[in-house]
Amino acid sequence: MLSGKTIAITRSEDDASEFISLAKENNATPVPLPTIELVSKGEKIVDEFLESVSKYNPDYSVFMSSKAVKLLFNTAKQLGKLEKLQLAVANTIVMSVGPKTSLTLEAEGIKVNHQPTTFSSVGVGEEFTKLNAVGKKVIVPRSGASTPFLKELLSKIGIDVLEIHLYDVCAFRDTTQWNGFRELFSQNKVDGIVFTSASTVRGFFEIMSKDYAMNLLLDNLTKSSVVSIGPFTSDELKKFKVKNTVAEVHTVAGAFDAMKTTLDPI
Repeated sequence: MLSGKTIAITRSEDDASEFISLAKENNATPVPLPTIELVSKGEKIVDEFLESVSKYNPDYSVFMSSKAVKLLFNTAKQLGKLEKLQLAVANTIVMSVGPKTSLTLEAEGIKVNHQPTTFSSVGVGEEFTKLNAVGKKVIVPRSGASTPFLKELLSKIGIDVLEIHLYDVCAFRDTTQWNGFRELFSQNKVDGIVFTSASTVRGFFEIMSKDYAMNLLLDNLTKSSVVSIGPFTSDELKKFKVKNTVAEVHTVAGAFDAMKTTLDPI
């Protein structure tokens, strides 16, 4: 049981609703931490995407996060170019990295044709291998902070990849919402922390290192169970020498299950 445990997640309250529900169901106290914020590249992202689809004529479009979907479609709505965008995406075979992204696409009127069983870049690669997509062209609208792993993986499979960077990521600037967490963390009262992306790992250390010497920060972290949502997040934590458990299923629910196992192994 997680009764009385305090578990933080590197997401804002709005983005952490699923995690908050799971924590409360298990009588744990959830602490959402807004760790990163998106910095859109502006209105030009819609025209850049539309022009790229027109010139590049991709066979597939791949969406790697619900945030990328929301940003692209919301910007198109503001510009009165929603129908153009819907048509451009619908003219491709659409792949989504996972269920949350699929639901977000469907809410924008886009039919998702493929979703991998493993919700990660590796899963996307596995899905394309099954599809025997050698020689096909793929467009990926995503974060400018993304690693080149997906592009390199698909290129090895023999797929031509064009990435469109919609936004950059920076550490969350207004950290007043972290005050309660800092107090608990200083008293070693944070039982677990879930990290949800490599960017949130970097954001966490950027924010916390303003108030803590690195050796104290790392020492306090060893007293909490640390769970990463997937392998890239885990690799980023290892750069900071933080031991962590990788969720078997790379979703919030999967990360919560991993946290339950680490905090209540019986």
